[in-house]
Amino acid sequence: MSGKRRLVIMPAHNEANNIEAVLDQIQAVDAGLDVLVVDDASTDDTAERARRKGATVVSLPCNLGYGGAVQTGFRYAVEHGYDIGIMMDADGQHDPQSLPALLRAVEEGADVALGSRFLGRMEYNAGWARRAGMSVFRAIVRRVTRRPFTDPTSGYQALTREVMEFFARDNYPTDFPDADTLIVLHHAGFNVVEVPVVVRARISGTSMHAGWKPIYYVVKMLLSIFVVLLRKQTHTNAIRPSQNGIRQGGK
Repeated sequence: MSGKRRLVIMPAHNEANNIEAVLDQIQAVDAGLDVLVVDDASTDDTAERARRKGATVVSLPCNLGYGGAVQTGFRYAVEHGYDIGIMMDADGQHDPQSLPALLRAVEEGADVALGSRFLGRMEYNAGWARRAGMSVFRAIVRRVTRRPFTDPTSGYQALTREVMEFFARDNYPTDFPDADTLIVLHHAGFNVVEVPVVVRARISGTSMHAGWKPIYYVVKMLLSIFVVLLRKQTHTNAIRPSQNGIRQGGK
């Protein structure tokens, strides 16, 4: 690996039964990775267990939701000089064995490495509502970006500092960031590549997409994508630095 500073950003809400095993698995794959656990107002001892395993913990005073916790991680990474961030869940679904492939894609020039369970392997039953949502958003993202993305709802990603700076400002949703943020990245001119990953069943507990939540997720994401498309000009006019000066993002 290069000398770039790399940070795993792990939002966590009441993951005390899972987080120690996940942190052990990350350590076994790459002991050089720093890990930030963003404790999203857990009511159990998630934060203490993470600290015992050597992770840095930022505890939020109130529950911000998944997106708010991730954006907190982006801001921490930018403020502390990290070059690459890796979004990873605390429930054990994201197999740490896929970390090297994600990091390699970014170090070889991608702005974002999007982990695809459909190019790799999905070892759990997502449920009919969740699968239907995946299909709908895959079709929308492909139409908007004109690229054959297979897993636009994946939360397993590696990102450059430049992308983290972009999302740390105000370009990130608070609850279910996935297909909408991929469209934002496209409009802003970032280079996103897909990388095969393994996504497993969570170690224990209940998914945030359990019960009626997938239906809410689908409706909320459709509205979010609609808003993103309305704001297209804002993101298309985003200016990005390049290796030789200033580059105009988007098409």
